[in-house]
Amino acid sequence: MRRTATVLLSSALAAGGLVTLAPMAAATQPTVRDLTITVTGIGPEKRTCRIDADLYVPAGVSKKKPGPALLTTNGFGGTKDDQADFALGFGDHGYVTLAYTGLGFVDDDLCPITLDDVEHDGAAASQLLRFFGGDPAIKAVDDATGKRVVVSEVVREDARTRVRHDPQVGMIGGSYGGQIQFAAAGFEKAAGTNRLDAIVPQITWNDLSYSLAPENSSLPQGTARSGSVSASGTGVFKYQWAALFTALGAANGAQDLRALADPVKFQQFFDQASRAENCANFEPQVCIALSEVATVGFPSQASIDYLRSNSVASYMSKVRVPTLLGQGQADTLFNLQESVATYTALKRQGTPVSLMWQSWGHSDSSPQPGELDERHPARSLQGKAALVWFDHYVRDRGPKPPQGFAYYRDWVYEATGNIAKSYGVASSYPVGTEKTFHLSGTSTPGADGALVTGGAPVVPGLSTFGTLAPIGPNYTETSAIDQSFPVVDPAGTAIRFATPRLTAPLDVVGSPRLTVRLSSTAQATQDGGPIGQLVAYAKVYDIGPDGKAIELPNRLISPVRVTDVSKPVTIELPGIVHRFDKGHRLAVVLAGGDLAYRGSTLPLVTTLATGPGAGQKLTVPVVPQR
Repeated sequence: MRRTATVLLSSALAAGGLVTLAPMAAATQPTVRDLTITVTGIGPEKRTCRIDADLYVPAGVSKKKPGPALLTTNGFGGTKDDQADFALGFGDHGYVTLAYTGLGFVDDDLCPITLDDVEHDGAAASQLLRFFGGDPAIKAVDDATGKRVVVSEVVREDARTRVRHDPQVGMIGGSYGGQIQFAAAGFEKAAGTNRLDAIVPQITWNDLSYSLAPENSSLPQGTARSGSVSASGTGVFKYQWAALFTALGAANGAQDLRALADPVKFQQFFDQASRAENCANFEPQVCIALSEVATVGFPSQASIDYLRSNSVASYMSKVRVPTLLGQGQADTLFNLQESVATYTALKRQGTPVSLMWQSWGHSDSSPQPGELDERHPARSLQGKAALVWFDHYVRDRGPKPPQGFAYYRDWVYEATGNIAKSYGVASSYPVGTEKTFHLSGTSTPGADGALVTGGAPVVPGLSTFGTLAPIGPNYTETSAIDQSFPVVDPAGTAIRFATPRLTAPLDVVGSPRLTVRLSSTAQATQDGGPIGQLVAYAKVYDIGPDGKAIELPNRLISPVRVTDVSKPVTIELPGIVHRFDKGHRLAVVLAGGDLAYRGSTLPLVTTLATGPGAGQKLTVPVVPQR
């Protein structure tokens, strides 16, 4: 399987210099024009929004010698300036690039943040695609000269597709700048124009309701491998991440208030406010959701539906554009399960798709050397993969990229320093086989329970943990700010089951699953709905040989809100790529709180009983050592 998979992904990974890339343009600076582009009829409100954008035209590209195009926009709280390296880097390979500031961010415009939805953000991006296609109806003005700009330097496909103003164009970007690519593809598909040729979304979400309020015990079919993370239950609010984004969005809105010096915009602002169209620079539904969580501790179904509607999960069938997904292992905001859901759903419907699990994400945004170089993409593994993807699907040159799955392994990089060797490859996800451990008790009060395999006896025992407060006291991370402090589970707040010291390394790639039957005081309150239901947090630890050094891989945990504690529950834990080394122990933990989440409002006590036939088990996806 190893050799087959390597051949399948050799083009995407550019291993061994097997990739032939488009020639680089002359080593001169591109022409860069600062534009204001007006998009109209946006959303049900028919808003008019002004977009701040930079148009990069590489040297040697002209009306007589047009090139392919790329559209890119910022992550949440950023601007077009953040995309300059992408624009310059792909410009070296002949791509005309438009980098623009997304709706609602700092652009001297009062249109609110609409969370990358199809009807606002997707509609705006569609008009920018038309701008690339030379549509004179899209008003673009050069800020330096005040003159109108109509693009003539991009290859057109109108004659082949019979769609007016159809450029050769792809999209690239991360996080908020990743989801917009799905929104643009969905809008174009619904319009029947399909101008977008390929996308490379990085570290983005599948279902925003899951991202901000995850619930990992009621996923469809129990797993993201179903093609969905849209849980049926009410999630556990990720308040630290949500607070950060609320502050960023509000700060961007405050900076845009300088636009109110224009009397017309001053009136527009108050007209919007009177119609409740703008709340702290967000759509009003965002403020409603935040208010709900602040008062009752969880989002309503209406807020869950709103967040889900701003997600590719709600319109996946409309995404038929070849998609190269990149998702971060170091990411507690948009975890690997979200990419599994998107990848599985796209693959199932026949959309060309490849998946890469990279080292970096929202929790640590620094790629390993040679992994991603935005300014010089051909010098990095992920940059080469994107170039191959765009060259084939946008530029119509080069071999068809293989579709498969690749994943970064930190232990290989530490041993070799070679980024290409550090990536494992396979023809698809999932990989490996599943290994089952049974939870077993202990006769020593307060000691860990055991994880046993095969014919080892399962010992009867009782383990109890409590929920003490809505937030904490258990600690796993300070979201987006610090992940250096040790994990903490105060006495009485968590239970733990661990293997004996491993006699050989255990390589885990994917999401473990924990199946348990619990007994909790929540049984007396759960009929009252989410406010009385059990909230718990499942996680996997790597315990060092001394028993004191504890690693929580990439600080990832799985919150759950259990609707009925009288029934067995299966919890899908976060996807990880981790080696549990020889002499270490693998442990699974259930905790009653976490400082990064808004948990149960009521104090609860929960017990897990072990013994023969209890059915308490942990299933772990394991790959052979390489």
